[in-house]
Amino acid sequence: MAKFFDRLIGKIKGDKPVDWDQLEADLVASDLGIRQTMAIVDELKDLGREVKAEDVVEKVKNHINESLPEDVPALTPLADGKPYIITMVGVNGVGKTTSAAKLAYKLKSEGYSVMLVAADTFRAAAVEQLEVWAERLEVAFVKGAPNADPSSVCYIAHEKAEREGIQFVICDTAGRLHTKQNLMLELDKIKRTLKKGNEDAPHLSLLVVDATTGGNAMQQASQFAKAVHLDGLVVTKLDGSGKGGILVSIYRDLNIPTLFIGTGEEPNQFEDFKRLRFVDELL
Repeated sequence: MAKFFDRLIGKIKGDKPVDWDQLEADLVASDLGIRQTMAIVDELKDLGREVKAEDVVEKVKNHINESLPEDVPALTPLADGKPYIITMVGVNGVGKTTSAAKLAYKLKSEGYSVMLVAADTFRAAAVEQLEVWAERLEVAFVKGAPNADPSSVCYIAHEKAEREGIQFVICDTAGRLHTKQNLMLELDKIKRTLKKGNEDAPHLSLLVVDATTGGNAMQQASQFAKAVHLDGLVVTKLDGSGKGGILVSIYRDLNIPTLFIGTGEEPNQFEDFKRLRFVDELL
């Protein structure tokens, strides 16, 4: 699929005047949001001359750059030697378990010891999937009995990681609809239980969203943020969806930055979010 900017240029180039209605529709379809779309269009109209494709791309890039945070530092182990606890949350089907595995691969590739924790105790397939990943990546793995309390599984994993000197613990929680209050409360219980082992845990809480779902990702982020503190996003399927603007909207409206992006199926197709690369290469 052509990248967002390539499609814009393809529609605007030539001698024809800009179709403002079509441009607005394209920008909104990329999930930049109505407010940002109108600001971009107004600035283009204020140029007072014929608008070219390069003008559109420049204005969009400038707005996105100004609407995203500075790049955050890479993850590093805790100075006190205790496990750095990461929780992965999100709805079903967004690539949460795969993202947990990819993050484990990334951290191991950087020389750190990692443990994957299957805190989705209600779906045997999810546990099996993560266990296969752990074996493939050759990282530590903890799971509980079927239907065990997910918070207890995380607590046991934390204790084991501390005994064994493992630097990063990634807890893959069950996928849950953001509209199910009882399941959202379960996430708070996991957090409270982890704090028994370390009052600062979890050190990083990541919401996994699928870029192709557009506005649904915004709704998910809004509802999850009401239930648990979120430190950042993992955005999957950024390999040509053309809807990466949702990253901008979520940060602008909810102040939740994107920390990691997935751009493919392989373990190495997962990386720290870099604002300039996102704008210049992925869009």
